[in-house]
Amino acid sequence: MRAALLVATMIGVTAGSVGAQTALETPPVGTLAQIMRGIYFPNSNIIFDTQMRDPAAPREEKGADGTVSNTFAGIYTGWQVVENAALVLAEGASLINKPGRPCQNGRLAPVQRYDWLRYSREMTDVSWAIYQAALEKDQEKVGELTNDLAQACDNCHEVYRSNAQGASLRCLGSGIILPN
Repeated sequence: MRAALLVATMIGVTAGSVGAQTALETPPVGTLAQIMRGIYFPNSNIIFDTQMRDPAAPREEKGADGTVSNTFAGIYTGWQVVENAALVLAEGASLINKPGRPCQNGRLAPVQRYDWLRYSREMTDVSWAIYQAALEKDQEKVGELTNDLAQACDNCHEVYRSNAQGASLRCLGSGIILPN
């Protein structure tokens, strides 16, 4: 009886973990540009704003216009907004490095290139450092780290998004492809 119960428990645990694992392995839906515009751009700007505005300072009240955005704009405020922005930037690497992620021009994002992986790691590292500084509510430190954040963006953009390349050549880069 105990052996049967143990086997049943093991099967249940194994089946549950397999189901949970495959549930996370979904194919990419959006393009790299959409991920950049929807996640990286707005959240980076939240962090850049700390150079000029203390996140702990009271915000100006927006007039009630009935929109959901304005109705719920004050739920998450202050340093929590900066913390969340930094975390989503750090987590963003798992989205941009997802195999099969298309670029806006139809090419696949170069997720197997050494330099691409290095650039996404730089973004994760600086975002984590910003998160730590935000937890300490250290506006000066976050402000200093925005230089590293801008550099992490620029390092990748110089290679993979250069406007000199033109849209059709984006996502090509010159990195070394890692073997499978």
